[in-house]
Amino acid sequence: MDIHSIYALIGFLLAAYAVVGNDAVQTLGTFIASNEKAVKWYWLWAAASLVLVITLTYGWVMNDGDIAFGRLAKIPPIEIQWYHAAAPLILVLLTRIGIPVSTTFLVLSTFASTLILEKMLVKSVIGYGLAAIVAYTLWLGISRLMNEKYNMVKKENRMKWRVLQWSATGFLWYSWLSHDMANIAVFLPRTLPLWMLIGVMAILCFWLALIFRSHGGKIQKIVLEKSGTRFIRSATIIDFVYALILLYFKQMNEIPMSTTWVFVGLLTGRELAIATTYRDTYKAGYVFPLIGKDFLKMMIGLGVSVALALMIHYVLEPAT
Repeated sequence: MDIHSIYALIGFLLAAYAVVGNDAVQTLGTFIASNEKAVKWYWLWAAASLVLVITLTYGWVMNDGDIAFGRLAKIPPIEIQWYHAAAPLILVLLTRIGIPVSTTFLVLSTFASTLILEKMLVKSVIGYGLAAIVAYTLWLGISRLMNEKYNMVKKENRMKWRVLQWSATGFLWYSWLSHDMANIAVFLPRTLPLWMLIGVMAILCFWLALIFRSHGGKIQKIVLEKSGTRFIRSATIIDFVYALILLYFKQMNEIPMSTTWVFVGLLTGRELAIATTYRDTYKAGYVFPLIGKDFLKMMIGLGVSVALALMIHYVLEPAT
């Protein structure tokens, strides 16, 4: 194994942990929050792992060994250097302090050209704005039909909502994996042999176990701060809407985008709609600092990503 293969292995392991610890929590966060008191963590982990294995196997079979679902078509394979492996290490460190960094920007920006990086940024900004608008419009209606600040589901209906929520989470988890596996697969051969596919799935399932056992880690706080995300009905609606938005952008083009930005945009629009509906009891003095803090953290992550990409493209690569 040469030094570049070692860098690729280190980068893959760090990216796998960072993607699961950062982005996956934003996808599975409502699932964890709304089920952790009723279902043991290892059953939640088993369900998420099953969907992961099915999704990666499907992608591998249908895309001739490519588990990135074609999202790396504009990013050709290159020889992995130490600074490529350093990008997910920075992501792990930021994740540990609870900053919702875009894995797509921080990892793929070190591989992509500045032109592709610009397209990724534009698509992500559109994703954030569209998710916020859709969520605001949708939840203006939903919040008039049901008060999501309280768990109003009757006891006899909770099992039905739990089945719906697990189904919505499975749909969302598939949609998200087909987007963000590119952030991990970029360190791997574009066509994986079967033994490597099995190894990738085993490592991802192991990292998932750690995340479920820790109830989502620090990033989970972003989910728990929002109104009603612990309630199974609210979590079901959030997951389903998020999955549909991701599916729309997946079909738009093959340019990767930040699913983190879409998720934060969705929660922002939803929170503003709830605040608008219940303005007498839900003060703007609470909601605006809340969504402003999330946006500031996103900007910090973007700043780190762009700085790292520029340093690699204009300082480190010309020197190699």
